[in-house]
Amino acid sequence: MNKIFIITGPAGAGEDSVIEGLKKYFKIDRAITTTSRKKRLDEKNNVDYYFITEKEFRKKITSNEFIEWAEEDRGKLYGGTHAEIDKLSRSKNVAIWKIDYKGALQAKELLSNIIIIYLYILPKVVEKRLKQRGQTSEEFIKARVEYAKGWYDNEDKFDYKIENKEGELEKTIKKVVAIIKKENNF
Repeated sequence: MNKIFIITGPAGAGEDSVIEGLKKYFKIDRAITTTSRKKRLDEKNNVDYYFITEKEFRKKITSNEFIEWAEEDRGKLYGGTHAEIDKLSRSKNVAIWKIDYKGALQAKELLSNIIIIYLYILPKVVEKRLKQRGQTSEEFIKARVEYAKGWYDNEDKFDYKIENKEGELEKTIKKVVAIIKKENNF
């Protein structure tokens, strides 16, 4: 069974940037998360996420299609299906799964092949990066900063913690590469 590397961190931690950077070092297969939130303009269905309605999501919960799922800070549902995770477990490539701390902790409890890599950023950096992304609603930013506390409160439960400092993305990527190589005995 292939190891699955969960990349997790609060809003603005750089998970997508790190995952994109890993492609320079490895062939990657990535789990596609299912969500009830609306698709953003730059996102593609069946590529970035599986976008479904809340009703469809709840039906999948009832029919036990998710290995893990969580309601996030804005009331939107996110989950990893058994089918996606089974596909990753059989992959010949490096298996990456980007999920929040709730999902990461559930997955770690349920699966023996999970390695959680936590991308840490300071709470003030969460706020700064959200503002840089154009998220100007104080209510939205406050909710995301509050939700970020879940990572800080659970950081002792993650396998690895890497601080993704401002301007040091490549250094962060190389640290994640080293972890993947070590865990996979490359």
